[in-house]
Amino acid sequence: MESPGPGEASPLQAQPAPRLYGAVASQASLELPGPGGAPGVPRCRAYGAVAVLCYINLLNYMNWFIIPGVLLDIQKHFHLSDSEAGLLQTVFISGLLLAAPLFGYLGDRYSRKVTLSFGIVLWSSGSLSGSFVPGQYSWLFLLSRGVVGAGVASYSTIAPTIIGDLFVKDQRTWMLSVFYIFIPVGSGLGYVLGSAVTKATGDWHWAFRIMPCLEAVALALLVLLVPDPPRGGVEEQSEAGGLRTSWCEDVSYLGKNSSFVWSTLGVTAMAFVTGALGFWAPKFLYQTRVLHGLQPPCPPEPRDSSDSLIFGALTIVTGIIGVLIGAEIARRYKKLTPNAEPLVCAGSMLASAPCLYLATILAQRTILAAYVFLALGELLLSFNWAIVADILLSVVMPSRRGTAEALQITVGHILGDAGSPYLIGLVSVALQTAHVDSSLWLFRSLQYGFFICIFVDVLGGACFLVTAVYMERGLPQAPATEESWEHRG
Repeated sequence: MESPGPGEASPLQAQPAPRLYGAVASQASLELPGPGGAPGVPRCRAYGAVAVLCYINLLNYMNWFIIPGVLLDIQKHFHLSDSEAGLLQTVFISGLLLAAPLFGYLGDRYSRKVTLSFGIVLWSSGSLSGSFVPGQYSWLFLLSRGVVGAGVASYSTIAPTIIGDLFVKDQRTWMLSVFYIFIPVGSGLGYVLGSAVTKATGDWHWAFRIMPCLEAVALALLVLLVPDPPRGGVEEQSEAGGLRTSWCEDVSYLGKNSSFVWSTLGVTAMAFVTGALGFWAPKFLYQTRVLHGLQPPCPPEPRDSSDSLIFGALTIVTGIIGVLIGAEIARRYKKLTPNAEPLVCAGSMLASAPCLYLATILAQRTILAAYVFLALGELLLSFNWAIVADILLSVVMPSRRGTAEALQITVGHILGDAGSPYLIGLVSVALQTAHVDSSLWLFRSLQYGFFICIFVDVLGGACFLVTAVYMERGLPQAPATEESWEHRG
């Protein structure tokens, strides 16, 4: 995630040395850390740009998880079963998938600020319009979620590359860590906003009408304060430049990069687990309270939102702590081995699997144990949010990072959280249909569905272990020319 030195001319650059991309560069380079930053961008403006991008990232992930915060109310309003409710997230992710390759291509070649601005307007429009859909037109509400997903794709693919072009060395690692903290924070606030606004107004629609106001502020800040630095401007110019390549050539290059391929599979497993848990955990906790007699099976409208509020708070706290701990462990471990990032990702996913298993098993006995082990599982999974971005920036050349982000997002969501909420919903409906309609089987239907997530969690850890093997083989020196990168990984 770092480069050996700033893009401007300096006495340090007069000394030839092997060049590496990403965090690996700081381990191999003998140069002293420079001030860091893109040429022509003052440090204070770079920090201000990160603050704005973090704020937008917060709103971005609030849009992802505002639905689970009011899921019970939406199901009743549109008369949706569990499997149909799971389609809400599937359609959202599908919109993101269709748009991500396009935005990645545009982000590598045209103005990133213009592309991001268009994306914010698109997802705000989709969110606002969805709040006015009548109950008999559930398909129209699904379509609005697809539009929101398409707009979100612009930000998920492009924003990390701007930060990557503003900072180098440990600064870049920490700036990305701060940026990715807002994934769990935004996710948690999505639950909290949906639940709190519904409770305050008695109408879940208002949660979707408040967000566009916050996003209008974000759009103004983006236009006024965020620069669009040269792509790879903080890297060695011979590395960052090169001939313009086609999208097919970029994809072919990435497909031959084994470190990128296996890390993408690991990210896919993580998306599968976090997507399913994020969507269904509040309802699972609600059914757990019903099973223990702490909640009536058919509460009055609006539904009790305490589970969403508690889960949202847990997501925020464990997310902040997890991202910081994960980044610090990776930073310290890199002093011992250059493939520290995938090893930390593998360890966190393999350790989170038994925590999630205990959370689902012990929930039938005590809801406190479910909360404790669910929080531990979320904490461990949160280790990876910033690290996976560091891996990508370490193994992919600057001119192809936007496409790499888009491709990783596309694959991760197609095989990950695009289908996992729907799959869990299908399992839930199938089990409810096969057994007597009771509080026990309403609980067990989701419990058994979560076992799929635990299995995928272990597979993700294995993928990151393979990533570590390929990174160790391919990291000694990052070639300075684009042609020699074809043989890397």
